[in-house]
Amino acid sequence: MKLSRAVTAAVCGLAAAALTAGCSSNGSSNGSSGAAASANANANQKVNLTFWSWVPNMDKIVAAWNKEHPDIQVTFTKAAGGDAELTKLLTSGKAHTMPDIAQVEYQSLPTLVSNNYLADISKYSGGLQSDYPAGLWSQVTLGTGALYGVPQDAAPLAFFYRTDLFKQYGLTVPTTWAEYQAEAQKLHAANPKAYMGDTATTDGGLFSGLTQQAGAKWWTASGSSWSVGIDSAASQKVASYWGGLVKSGAVDNKAAWTADWSKALDNGTYASWIAAVWAPGTLASEAADTSGKWAMAELPQWTAGEHVTGNWGGSATSVTSDSTHPQQAAAFIAWMNHESEGTDLLVTQGSVYPASLTAESSSSLAVPTFIAGQSDFYTQAKAYSQAAAAATWGPDVNVAYSAFGDAFGAAATNKSDFLAALSTVQQKVVADMKSNGFTVS
Repeated sequence: MKLSRAVTAAVCGLAAAALTAGCSSNGSSNGSSGAAASANANANQKVNLTFWSWVPNMDKIVAAWNKEHPDIQVTFTKAAGGDAELTKLLTSGKAHTMPDIAQVEYQSLPTLVSNNYLADISKYSGGLQSDYPAGLWSQVTLGTGALYGVPQDAAPLAFFYRTDLFKQYGLTVPTTWAEYQAEAQKLHAANPKAYMGDTATTDGGLFSGLTQQAGAKWWTASGSSWSVGIDSAASQKVASYWGGLVKSGAVDNKAAWTADWSKALDNGTYASWIAAVWAPGTLASEAADTSGKWAMAELPQWTAGEHVTGNWGGSATSVTSDSTHPQQAAAFIAWMNHESEGTDLLVTQGSVYPASLTAESSSSLAVPTFIAGQSDFYTQAKAYSQAAAAATWGPDVNVAYSAFGDAFGAAATNKSDFLAALSTVQQKVVADMKSNGFTVS
């Protein structure tokens, strides 16, 4: 969805992925006390807060807060998530009808901040930074002292594979992308109806995470001028690699998130899946017959011996600029995403892989049933989270993802030039930004 020119005319420039002071909704202040002090402040003032989120069973998590905090009551409303939720927040922001608190995907934060729709809560949430991976914290601070949300979940990429199929075909778990290619070719030669996996290039979120691992920064800024690096050398390396695999037939060219794709995961057509650490939950619904047959390993590396990954998804919880009670809203956010009672509920009730480093070591993290034999699942997941490259997002990620789906979907189906598809995405994003009043160098 494009931002209106009336809104973007007032957008502040992001310098080195950092917002200038003028972009802060409430003004920045040095952090003071933590969540507990925030919750106790103004204890005699009873407030009612509204909250939009798409996390399963969030009503139960909110109920636990409300029971313990009678003076700060939260009313929860189920949100759609994804582009639909961003559209709704932008529309509500323009009309000044946003909730006090909203779940926001990391890639959507710059769009909302540049429109002055999120509040800076840094003065209410001191002492939280050390509990989060640097890459995730940078996405809620945008490189400044301002804080536009608290990270809720982490989504580092990993390699998920069928242990039974790897044994059947004598495959080795790849540690590099060169090994992945070799094993994919070996499998397809042994069984032309089997593939190492899907193309990994029909979902913009996954592909952006793979390019993060290769060092790509899709958006950067200096002063009031933006640079778009979607078609950078790092992204071209990833696109060329996957384009070659698709053309050779070593991976399938079917689009992800379709009925055929789910069937391929379930019936053994795919021997592996590149996904984030939330994959076991998705496999439970998309490939129900394969429970107990999967294992997780580190994402293959471009250079042997490295330990770098990217992210696919993830979100923060933010206070909106419409809230008249930002301090109390910030207290709820810190409780849910940082304090043990809240994060335990996120894990057990919401099936969230928490961003909090403390929560990532919590006993509430039970090994997913789909990876039941891998007792070190969360130990590995925590290491991947800390090794994830920092993502850089711009003001029109939704435009990029839409253009990506069209261009790469066609390229995968036709086994045509992936580099040309990447160039198309770059051109459409630059054109969109310019048409909305952004300076693009």
